[in-house]
Amino acid sequence: MNERQLIVLGSLNMLVAVGAGAFGAHGLRRIVSPEMLAVWQTAVTYHLIHGLGLLIVALLMPRIGVAALSGAGVTMFVGIVLFSGSLYALTLTGVKVLGAVTPLGGVALLAAWAWIAVAAWRSAR
Repeated sequence: MNERQLIVLGSLNMLVAVGAGAFGAHGLRRIVSPEMLAVWQTAVTYHLIHGLGLLIVALLMPRIGVAALSGAGVTMFVGIVLFSGSLYALTLTGVKVLGAVTPLGGVALLAAWAWIAVAAWRSAR
């Protein structure tokens, strides 16, 4: 994944996250329990942070290298989908088994940040 693709992906993730936040604040408040609304808010928070993370990875690519960071961007996106996506789905459907997917997303997010750290450490630039 190159810089341009990550900027597009990061921007679209921010768009979706802001929309999800607004939907949670205005559309879900009367539909789901306060506990499930908190789950939704956690999903939005992580989505926003890691949407920015995708943009940061793109901005670091010229300095550290596209090859060194491409996988980190993909891994971060997978983490967003698994972590936030599973929490969004859990909130909307009430299917508790979806919560089992969330830790996989968390591991992917952790791996992406570790990948960035290692790439920066190894960078000779």
